[in-house]
Amino acid sequence: MAEAQVPVLFCFSTFSRASTVPAGSGHEVLIQKFLALYGGLIGVHRKFVIQLHSAEWGEYIDLPKGFVVNEKCKLRLMSLQVPMTSLGNLVASSTVFFCCDMQERFRPAIKYFGDIISVGQRLLQGAHILGIPVIVTEQYPKGLGSTVAEIDVTTAKMVVPKTKFSMVVPEVEDALNEMPGVQSVVLFGVETHVCIQQTALDLIGRGFEVHIVADATSSRSMMDRMFALENNQW
Repeated sequence: MAEAQVPVLFCFSTFSRASTVPAGSGHEVLIQKFLALYGGLIGVHRKFVIQLHSAEWGEYIDLPKGFVVNEKCKLRLMSLQVPMTSLGNLVASSTVFFCCDMQERFRPAIKYFGDIISVGQRLLQGAHILGIPVIVTEQYPKGLGSTVAEIDVTTAKMVVPKTKFSMVVPEVEDALNEMPGVQSVVLFGVETHVCIQQTALDLIGRGFEVHIVADATSSRSMMDRMFALENNQW
C-alpha cells in the first residue's frame, strides 16, 4: 500500500510552495523538505525555526514539540536572525567532531581510504588533546563491520550504529542537545556524496556551522566526491 501523502504549503521569506510529505512526518523530514525547496536561498550562518499557521490564533506559532503532519497545513521557516561564527573560526569549547562510517568493509571500495584513515587518526588525536568531543557512527555494523582498527574510538563520546545515510539519528540529536554550547561540527568520513552530504544538510538545517575536512573524506568514485565538494557549497 502506498504511503499516504499530506499536502503542505511551505513558506520561506516571500515564497510559498505547495508540496506533500508522508503522513506522520516530523521535524527532520520537514527540515529536509525546506532544504529541498529553498536550499539555494537559505543562509547557512543563521539559525531557523519552523512555525505552524494556527487557525485558532490566526497567526504562526512555533512548531509544537513532537509535532507530526497528519493533516493539510501551512508551515514557514523563520530566521532567528542570530549570526553564527564565520566559517574558519573554530573554538574548541563550541566544537564537536563527527567521524562518519570509517568501517572495515569500505576499505577496498573507497578511493584513497588509507590516506583518509591517516588524516582521521590525526583529527581524533587532536580532538583528544584539545578536549573536543567526538561522535562516531557505523553504518549497519553487523554487515559492514566496525570502525577500522587504525581509528581509535575508545575516547569517543559515543559510537552509534545507524541504518540511514545521515549521522543525525536520535541518539546523536540527544547528545547534541546535551551540549547546548556547540555551534560548529567538524565532519569527516565516507561517503562524501551520500552520508557526509546528508549529515551536513541535516546539521545546517538545525543551525550548526559545518566544516568538512576535504582530505579526510572520500567516495567510491572520485567524480562523486568532486561534485559533492564543489557543487554543494555547505
